[in-house]
Amino acid sequence: MRVITDLSVSPWPGERSVVTIGAYDGVHLGHQAVIAEVRRLAADLGARSAVITFDRHPASVVRPESAPRLLTSLDQKLELLDATGVDGTVLIHFDEAQSREAPMDFARRVLVECLSARGVVVGNDFHFGRGRQGNVDTLRDLGADTGFEVFPLTLVPRTDGPDEPISSTAIRRAMAGGEVELAATLLGRPFEARGIVVEGDQRGRLLGFPTANVEVPSQICLPADGVYAGWYLRPDGSRHACALNLGRRPTFYEHADHSLLEAHLLGFEGDLYREAARVQFTHFLRSERKFDGIDALKAQLAHDIEHARSVLEA
Repeated sequence: MRVITDLSVSPWPGERSVVTIGAYDGVHLGHQAVIAEVRRLAADLGARSAVITFDRHPASVVRPESAPRLLTSLDQKLELLDATGVDGTVLIHFDEAQSREAPMDFARRVLVECLSARGVVVGNDFHFGRGRQGNVDTLRDLGADTGFEVFPLTLVPRTDGPDEPISSTAIRRAMAGGEVELAATLLGRPFEARGIVVEGDQRGRLLGFPTANVEVPSQICLPADGVYAGWYLRPDGSRHACALNLGRRPTFYEHADHSLLEAHLLGFEGDLYREAARVQFTHFLRSERKFDGIDALKAQLAHDIEHARSVLEA
């Protein structure tokens, strides 16, 4: 997949394209369905397929006080878009100036002048540009003048009960409740957090259950505090079953100001410090709670590890 950041020239001179536009945070099953339609239309029309997205969530600029935490880092998002088989991703730097660009100016500059769009695939409730003033009708008006067609789609519905489409908002809501299995169903894969392994207070080692302390960037959405089973993926490609503790460790700290992600790799011995870790959450085991003493905590940790082992069949 080609990542396109220079919009002053066509990435595919002399060729048309079929495109879609959006934040694409999470690249969930709904997103994947839209991109599959982009690729199908592009193949039918003999055109290139492209996703137009942003280097940060637009809400982080437009309304930072209520911007959502992200389901994927930028690197993750680009990897997931690459895996869809799309020809290119147009990565737009989103800042104050970009937030003020009029919808028609944005569409003409990106869709027409840069990508020579032949088709534009978006959700039927799509909005874009300054103040979210642009919509499907805006695109249709420009397309009638410049030669592209708009294909509005009904968003992919959830199949697990609620009468709503698959969305990043629904996934964040599931995560807030610790429902990582539901999040995985909507994402089409387990939720994965990435970060660097940093030195902790060595308390896990003293308890007999050494952990990798994974420092996840603060803008990333994490599940509710609790204990989970999952997988730890190392840079060398190996995958290790693990018990995950995400929380503020109330047995030891009365007023911790943030949650810490600790991964105990089952049956693993070795140095993980300063390693770039990928941690996948697959099963919720229990909520975080405060214990009366070290012995009670150690007994529960031993149970958590066996529980994780059993659900992962490790």
